Order: sequence, then structure tokens, then C-alpha cells
Amino acid sequence: MTTDTDQPGLLFSSASGRWVVVATVLGSSLAAIDSTVVGIALPAIGRDFRLPVANLQWVVSSYLLTLAGLLLVGGALGDHYGRRRVFTIGVVWFATTSLLCAAAPNAGSLIAGRALQGVGGALLTPGSLAILQASFAPADRSRAIGAWSGLGGVATAAGPLLGGFLISAVSWRLIFLINLPLAVVVLAVTARHVPETHDPEATGRVDLLGAALVTLSLVGLTMGLIEGPGHGWTSGLVLSSLVAGAIFLVLFVAAERREAHPMLPLGIFSSAQFTATNAATFVIYAALGGALFLVPVELQQVAHYSPFASGVALLPLTVILLLFSARSGALAARIGPRLQMSVGPIVAGAGLVLLRLIGPSGNYVTEVLPGVVVLGIGLAITVAPLTSTALSSAPTEHAGMASAVNNDVARAGGLIAVAILPALGGITGVSYLHPGLFTVGFQKAVTLAGVAAAFGGLLCAAFIRNLPAELRPATPVRMSCPLDATPRCDQVETGPSEAVA
Repeated sequence: MTTDTDQPGLLFSSASGRWVVVATVLGSSLAAIDSTVVGIALPAIGRDFRLPVANLQWVVSSYLLTLAGLLLVGGALGDHYGRRRVFTIGVVWFATTSLLCAAAPNAGSLIAGRALQGVGGALLTPGSLAILQASFAPADRSRAIGAWSGLGGVATAAGPLLGGFLISAVSWRLIFLINLPLAVVVLAVTARHVPETHDPEATGRVDLLGAALVTLSLVGLTMGLIEGPGHGWTSGLVLSSLVAGAIFLVLFVAAERREAHPMLPLGIFSSAQFTATNAATFVIYAALGGALFLVPVELQQVAHYSPFASGVALLPLTVILLLFSARSGALAARIGPRLQMSVGPIVAGAGLVLLRLIGPSGNYVTEVLPGVVVLGIGLAITVAPLTSTALSSAPTEHAGMASAVNNDVARAGGLIAVAILPALGGITGVSYLHPGLFTVGFQKAVTLAGVAAAFGGLLCAAFIRNLPAELRPATPVRMSCPLDATPRCDQVETGPSEAVA
């Protein structure tokens, strides 16, 4: 990764260096904050448009579909055509589509706007961290990325508070409009202070066919899973969607095998450790994403929390992750990741099951806080070693790709869970508007999510092996784990290679 000049790189202590950090923090926060706040806004959106639960699923899933499908190709576009350029396009795209979402006259328009938002997120999300990696001098790179991690976590934690206040005080539409002034600031700082960078080795064509095939596969599978409860699992729409999704997935694998410069080099999965880590990532983040889709609805519709209060209710989860993920990564670097990756998901699963306690009384200390705290502890134990293992188990030359794949697998897990978990809990139609019916389904759903998370821990116990001490990352992985639609856990430091997505 190089800059387009012969300069050795920015210094963190310089004014230009700190402005670059500001631009990348605010840019990445656009997507992260928006995703978190939309979850809190779902009950208000549903009431305004009188939507069945399937439409609420699409409000979340349409964004995740395009984001997960295009995230890898978004990073490749930045490598080829300039990271600042693609990042800037992503910010403009995200802001424009945010305006479309805010002005949506009906559910279909909102869902379409969210899908377009995901395209913008796929363009700007990989660029923020890659810009830091490529722009700063090696000696200052870790400080810059550490600042990005901490400030990004704070911004994401503050998002639900601001968004919840806006929803309660005015309208859910403001959660999209607040992206516009933030985007203007990002664009101004980027144009003035962020240097253009590219990857001189990225000479092949971008794998747009692979991106299209994997996105179409996700669309087919998600449509079948979401629409199955309402139309019947044997209906033509559902069966054709699932079959089409499976066919596109097979075509994607075939295309990647033939592609000279594939979006996803399949050889990266030759490592059993890497494959097992990503399988566990999929299961754990599916459990988390599916449950956190339903928690704000339970808090607002059943426990009578305001949108602001429901945002505050989950704040301890983010705080625990921010405070303890780095320490967990350091411990895994000393003793190996297997123990934490086995125990942590089981603890997180117990936290998800404890969320069953949330009921009509809404007592925060006895009904909400126990599950949130236990879930946070479990994730703090798990997240850093999980991502570190995904990185260290891939070949060195694919370290950046390994980080991107692990991130994308987490989002795909959340996407599938949002599609299927409500149906597994019996939440269909407008049952979420009836507290008694929704609570029964919610309790089943979070129990299933807890079991799935625990199963992820058992997968790790069975297949993960501790690497010899000399092969573990020399520097613990420091994590930024804000609550996204699926919590995003980006690599910010990987030891000597410092490779990023």
C-alpha cells in the first residue's frame, strides 16, 4: 500500500495526520451509527407504516444484503482506483441515499433506499481503515489506528442516544437526515487533508461478476427465508427464491475458481483453522444479530421504553466491549485463543437467554441489565481472539483479505439470522404490535439465539488449536467493537505485518 507521493507517510503528531484520523473516524461512524439507530427506530417505523414483521426485516436486511455482497469489492475498488476517491464516492452515495430514506413515502421506498445505502457503506467502510494504514508512517500507524478505534467506538456508542432522542422528540426520519451535515464535514476534511493512496500491485480487473453473483445469492436466500412464514415454505415464490439463491452461490464459487483476480481467493479456506474460525464467527454473529434485531422491539412494545431509553439500555454492552476487548486480545496472545473462543460464546449465549427476563414491568436492574452485562462479558472474552485467529491462521500475504472475509462473514451471519430468527420464534405478521404475542415469540427467539451462540463455542472447542507461541501475533489485536446491525469488529493492529482489509 503506497501513497501517490514519495513522502514517507504522515505523523500522528502533525495537524494533517490528525485531520486524516478525524475524516476516517467520522466516515466510518456514518455507517455504524446509522445501522445501530435503525434498529431502535424499527417500532416507530412499523407503527407509522403499519408494517408486518417481514417488512421490518427487509428494512434491516436490504442494507445488509448490499453491504455484505459488495464489501470485498469495495475494498478492491479503493486499491485499484484510489482509496480517497472511492471513500469520497461512498460518503456522497451514503448521504444521498440517507436523504431518500428520510423522505420515503412508504415501506417499499424505505427498503429500496436502505439497499442503496448499503452500496455506499460498502464503498466507504473498507476505505476508512485502509486510508490510515496507507497514509501514516509505519512508526505512527498503530497510534493512528488506535485513535480511530477508540473514537469510533465512542461515536457509535453515542449514536443510539442521539438517535433515540430524535425519534422520541420528533420522528424516525431524522436519524437519516443527521447523516447529511456529518457527510459534509467528512467530505470537506477529506478533500483538504487526506492524501490519495492506491495499491500498485492491484493491476488486474475488479471482480464485479463475483460481487454480483454473491449479492444475488444473498438476495435469493434472504427473500426465501423472510417470506417463507407469510407465503408458506412450499409456495412458488419461496421455493424459487431459495433455489435461485443456492444456484447463484454455486455459480459464485465456480466463477471465483476461474477468475484470475478473484474477489474471494478460495485458497484462503485451505486452512482448517481459518475455516473453523469463520464458521464459528457466522454462528456467533448470527445469534447476536438476530437477537439484537428483536431486543429494541421488546423494550419498546412490551416494556414500554422510549426509543431513547432503549438505546441507553444497551449501552453497557458497548462499554464492556470497549474496555475489555483489548485485554482479552492480550490474554489470548499469551495463552492461545482456544479457551476464550470456547468459553466466551457460551457465556454470551447465557446472556442472550437471560434477555428472556424482559417483560411488561420493564425493570432495568432485574430484567434487562443481567442479560446485557453477561452478554457483554461473553463477547469481550470472544471477539478479539476470534478475529486474531482468523488473521493468524491465513497465509501472511492474505492477512488483509482474512480480516475482510471475517468481517463479511459476521455481517452475513446477522443477515441470515434477521431473516429466519423471528419466524423460528413464531413472530409473524403484526404480532410485534401485540405485547403478549410478541413476548412469547421473543422468549423463544432469544433462547434459540443463546443456544446458537453456545454451539459456536463448542465448534471452537472441537476445531480450534492454539498456535505455537512463536507463531502468535507479536502484538495483541486491538479491537473496535461498536454495536452495528451486526457488531463490526475491525482489525486495527496485527503485529509486525500490520495488514488490514
